[in-house]
Amino acid sequence: QVQLVESGGGLVQAGGSLRLSCVGSGRTKDMTVMGWFRQAPGKEREFVASTSWSGSISDYADSVKGRFTISRDTTKTTVFLQMNSLISEDTAVYYCAASPLSLSPTLREPRGYDHWGQGTQVTVSS
Repeated sequence: QVQLVESGGGLVQAGGSLRLSCVGSGRTKDMTVMGWFRQAPGKEREFVASTSWSGSISDYADSVKGRFTISRDTTKTTVFLQMNSLISEDTAVYYCAASPLSLSPTLREPRGYDHWGQGTQVTVSS
């Protein structure tokens, strides 16, 4: 069983930065692809970014491309989301997710992820 624990959320002014961390434990095969999703009040959960097992291939939602960077440490079980130039629309609960699938290096579909963290709140004040 994989457990994912996020941290690093908080309150930040527009234009500021935050770095989210997600520490995974359990079977590393179940963490082949790692991703970040977010859910704002009254909205559906949406894809933010995902990265491959090696960390060399990443995919981003258009809304965060150029501002957010996903990375993975050498243990492969910890993933980060560096968020720069934050805007009020980035306010949401951010979730880390892990997928065992290996057909594609990255994954946007939430149904492809088997394991989810509890979420961390990010609030951007304008």
